Amino acid sequence: MRYVILTNTPAHVHLYKFAIRRLQADGHDVKVLARDYGCTVELAEAFDLPYTIYGSCDTNKASLVTNLPSHYLNIIKETLRYDPDLIFGMGAYAAHAGAVSRTPTILVLDSEPTQVDHLVSKPFADAMLTPDSFRRVLGPNHYAFPGFKECAYLHPEIFERDDDIRSALRIGSEPFVLLRFNAFGSHHDVSKGGFTSAQRRQLIRDLADHATVFVSDEGNECPLENLPARPFNLPPERLHDALAEASLLVADTQTMVTEAALLGTPAIRSNSFVGDDDMGNFIELARRGLVDNLATFSNVRSRALEILQQDGVQKQYQQRRQRLFEEKVNLTDVLVEVATNHEQLERVSALSRDWERPDPGQESETAVEPEKLSP
Repeated sequence: MRYVILTNTPAHVHLYKFAIRRLQADGHDVKVLARDYGCTVELAEAFDLPYTIYGSCDTNKASLVTNLPSHYLNIIKETLRYDPDLIFGMGAYAAHAGAVSRTPTILVLDSEPTQVDHLVSKPFADAMLTPDSFRRVLGPNHYAFPGFKECAYLHPEIFERDDDIRSALRIGSEPFVLLRFNAFGSHHDVSKGGFTSAQRRQLIRDLADHATVFVSDEGNECPLENLPARPFNLPPERLHDALAEASLLVADTQTMVTEAALLGTPAIRSNSFVGDDDMGNFIELARRGLVDNLATFSNVRSRALEILQQDGVQKQYQQRRQRLFEEKVNLTDVLVEVATNHEQLERVSALSRDWERPDPGQESETAVEPEKLSP
């Protein structure tokens, strides 16, 4: 079979990279249509994916709007030229390419706030796959899997940590912290925000008294001159190795927080998405004691210092991670099975259309009070 897979962001490359390798190994043909955004192309190159760049985009909303027509034109041209049997993607680009080319399309979604994208995508999607913590019902073609999209590359059956990462970072055995600052340039980030410039600087100064601080700044808006921090400047494919070794992640972004949780690294998330209408994956991860979703900066500071100063934290988070994965699938296995059975998805045992499940915020036997670190 022939597959087109759209990777608009670095996270999409990670989502599909192992499934692409397995499909190729089984004799299928794959074409990746990649957007030159952030380190997306660099990752596609590092993982030796068969990619073509369909366009570029800066980390701001104006760039996305300006480039939208050319993106659509190039995606549709490449899709028609390749003539695939199935398209995978995460939104409107993939859905509309499938509609124009009359190709079945599978969308993998995990962000409830992108309602406009859902509205314009779902009429053209043959199936939409979401985590079972997803808090919206998208219609009869909506299937849930037990896990998160990051389970496609961070499930213990797949992820292999690099024990030499400290040498690459040029640090010894001392604790280190990763700070991730979002550019808030995507269409679903309209009216949303995270740490202010002053808060970023304060956070660095606070944490530097207890750990080495590395900063990953998507928008390059936090100059580190005269601050006790170092830029995270390893190749982007090494990020998960560093995240697995870190003592703490503090971020105002989304995906990297879930990644930290799945690696058993304490994670603090603070942005204007946090609240009663938060995304289901973060509600579940908080309930399991793997993520702190905090709306106020004062709570971020106090919680971060608490984690860094308390003994036994890493062991306890690893135990919580282990319990989590007792209930979560290797999503790469699911994607490959979907790719080869897309006309009979009822045969994919990991997928469900049972929407009478508990809300992810509901208490259960596995619920943990995040601030209480005793096992």
